[in-house]
Amino acid sequence: MLCDAHVHLKNLLELEPDAETTRRRLGIAAAASAWNRAEFAFHRELAAAAKRDNAPPLFLCFAVHPQLPGNLAGKAAGADCAAIHDSAAIRDSAVALAEYAAAGELAAIGETGFDLFDESYRATEAEQDRLFALHLDAALRYGLPLVLHVRRAMHKIFPHTGALKKLPAVVFHSWPGSPDEGFSILRRGINAFFSFGTTILLNHKNAIRSCAAFPAERLLFETDAPFQPLRGKRYSSFEDLPAVIRAAAAIRCPDAAAESPEPERLGGAAFYRVFCP
Repeated sequence: MLCDAHVHLKNLLELEPDAETTRRRLGIAAAASAWNRAEFAFHRELAAAAKRDNAPPLFLCFAVHPQLPGNLAGKAAGADCAAIHDSAAIRDSAVALAEYAAAGELAAIGETGFDLFDESYRATEAEQDRLFALHLDAALRYGLPLVLHVRRAMHKIFPHTGALKKLPAVVFHSWPGSPDEGFSILRRGINAFFSFGTTILLNHKNAIRSCAAFPAERLLFETDAPFQPLRGKRYSSFEDLPAVIRAAAAIRCPDAAAESPEPERLGGAAFYRVFCP
């Protein structure tokens, strides 16, 4: 079974109404990320329907994204976005996180972490720190994996080594670092998994080098749909996942036959170790 380690399914469905049908048709198990009650309730209903229909499973993740504290307006996946800063909504999401985790509804907490890509994000670093501490505390308390978003902020991960290595798993969504940084994380005792998306099809050299270097049992694959489009596309979708996995297989073993079914099994065992141990 194909496995998508990170998707924003409600956002994707707003752009592609048949996305859940496509997921089922392609046989993709997925981990869906939400940050507020409405998104989570939507994903919960889809997960229940998939289970009822014996369709590929949908695993539920929840956290306040590190970009959200900023008063952001702009474009994502080719669509206009309103300003999303709402401190009351963020506070309510923190309350909801505790409720969902205590009820055993979460497969993981995430995505959380740090985004210092530009000045607008750097201006909210203190709030990102506060939210990350809240998410990490919840992951420790409830024994849940943590899904990390880390952009131009790898230096902020290493001070948390002691806590991160106590978690059942730590997923680096759209791995942003170098091979050396990844192996350093593993040497520190963190049960880390490194997820790769369309960046390996877009000639991101660190992502390609890391995908080639890391042990196969540490690899995950994702679409980050709809937010990681290939060139010429408005958004990423489940349709992109087979191409990502085939590219990873070719990176790791260039001489492998393109027709081999083996590439499509890459990442599956790791996915289930993280989200359904």
